[in-house]
Amino acid sequence: MKKQESKTLVMSFVILISVIAVIGLIGYFILTPDDVIIQGEVEATEVRLSGKLPGRVLELRAREGMKVKKGDTLILIDSPEISAKIMQAEAAESAAKAVSLKAQNGTRQETITAAAEQYEMAQTAADFAKKSYERTKNLYEKGVIAAQKFDEVETQYKAAQAQARAAKSQYEMALNGAQKEDKLAAYAQVQRAKGALEEASSYLSETKLVAPISGEISEIFPKEGELVGSGSPLMNIVDLNDIWVTFNVRENFLSKIKVGQELKAKVPALGDKEITLKVTYIKALGSYATWKATKLTDEYDTKTFEVRAVPVEKVSDFRPGMSVIINYSKLKK
Repeated sequence: MKKQESKTLVMSFVILISVIAVIGLIGYFILTPDDVIIQGEVEATEVRLSGKLPGRVLELRAREGMKVKKGDTLILIDSPEISAKIMQAEAAESAAKAVSLKAQNGTRQETITAAAEQYEMAQTAADFAKKSYERTKNLYEKGVIAAQKFDEVETQYKAAQAQARAAKSQYEMALNGAQKEDKLAAYAQVQRAKGALEEASSYLSETKLVAPISGEISEIFPKEGELVGSGSPLMNIVDLNDIWVTFNVRENFLSKIKVGQELKAKVPALGDKEITLKVTYIKALGSYATWKATKLTDEYDTKTFEVRAVPVEKVSDFRPGMSVIINYSKLKK
């Protein structure tokens, strides 16, 4: 009988211990707080390729996902307006050069000869008018002719002298050629025409768009044959060598995250591969990202900070858009 009671007592004790253990485990899992997980996203430098010229997409030499190197030709643009502008600029330059050449070379010999003959004729007429004037003056002083006749001869003499002086000026101008100011103006016109031609030619190079950086084509917007405007985005290129992870972290979690700190993280897309990140940037986001308290006590509005971290070592197959997980609970202060 005593033996049976002892056995029962032992069983009761074992059951009690088991119940206490179960309750302890349940309490542990219930009371132990869940791990705080911070999720970020992989980002990379992205360059948008645009053109200065409006035109039609003549040829696409790349496709989405293709790796390209800096300087590779990616898009050809057909712009007939530029060809027309170049022709106009070339014609204007030729005309300006002709005017400048004429100013530099001076007056043609035929023009000089004609001016000399006109001057000689005017001078002969002036000499004849002078003789007539002197004879008429003598007759007028002797009272042979009337004053009216003398005045007419005197006027003709003065007019002949003026014509002779004008003809002489034309002859001297022909000998001297264009003035210095005219030569400078003609030269300036040539330089202006050259500048217009160079400007039009520079736009011609914009019909062939090249990769500004080495990277991967992420997006192509137009199709072949479509019209595109000046400055329209045509293609996006991602630089996979300049990559980082961005986290949005509430300020009450920043006590364990500092610039220069190394963090252990996992990448679900790579089979939960563990990587090491180094924090390089922390900045407060705008008021739109502020977490608002819902209680009047024991809570306060907390701002959200943008945290950027870069991989310490190159991670293969690490791409923009992938999620990166950090267990904040395991971080050390």
